Amino acid sequence: MSDEKQPPQEQAHQPGDEYKMDPQPEYIRASYRGTDKLKDKVAIITGGDSGIGRAVAVHYAREGADCVIVHLEEDTDASKTQALIEAEGRRGLVLKGDVGDPAFCRKIVERTLQEFGKLNIVVHNAAEQYDWDNICEIPDEQLLRTFQTNVFSHFYLTKAALPHMSEGDTLICTSSVNAFKGNPSLIDYTATKGAIQGLVRSLAAPLAEQRIRINAVAPGPVWTPLIPASFPADKVASFGGQVPMNRAGQPSEMGPAYVYLASEESSYMSGQTLHINGGVVLNT
Repeated sequence: MSDEKQPPQEQAHQPGDEYKMDPQPEYIRASYRGTDKLKDKVAIITGGDSGIGRAVAVHYAREGADCVIVHLEEDTDASKTQALIEAEGRRGLVLKGDVGDPAFCRKIVERTLQEFGKLNIVVHNAAEQYDWDNICEIPDEQLLRTFQTNVFSHFYLTKAALPHMSEGDTLICTSSVNAFKGNPSLIDYTATKGAIQGLVRSLAAPLAEQRIRINAVAPGPVWTPLIPASFPADKVASFGGQVPMNRAGQPSEMGPAYVYLASEESSYMSGQTLHINGGVVLNT
């Protein structure tokens, strides 16, 4: 991967549109070969229309899984991701709505069962973030909105999904390097990612009794639509320069980790976090 930076750019709203990005993120490497690690599994992926979520969906489809793509309002990106899933010979269901709404999270599970008859993998990936470096300036409404999307959704969807999951099934959360090192300009976002870590660790033991596993991936800076939708153009242009590898990661570099955590290869792993962050060493 090149350490060349992306050109300055901004988007006016979150979570952002992948089709407007320059350059386009890489969602899967041409060299990635599926080996039926997830043959005939069914996965729900929130924030699955673009970025890391799209990468997860395409990797899962290449490994033999059918995917339910949940998105907020990015119809163009969601349609492309569905087409990419189907190009891999698997079925893709697109559901549009707000994961911060518990009723919608219940609907996600209901529609999944109606369409596929089962549920094996839940990937919590939807998130939003805002660039504030002063806690006193964070609006109360935004604080609540960030926690609804980034944390409450995990509770709502997990509560709806677990009664329909069984031995060998998995939950995977998207955390962040910021949960471990902090980020002074993403205060509320970082706090939500810390909450996710607590949730993963707290659920590991009780879920083990059901032979269900839960783990997390903690990415560093990754080139996704959330970046130009979150930061001013000059900050986007230098994005990724804060890590030893001196570049942003690509979603294609995250996808295989989600495959590992969803497959039998990680059968002795729960309550843990994979750190894919460009070389940042963390004392976790």
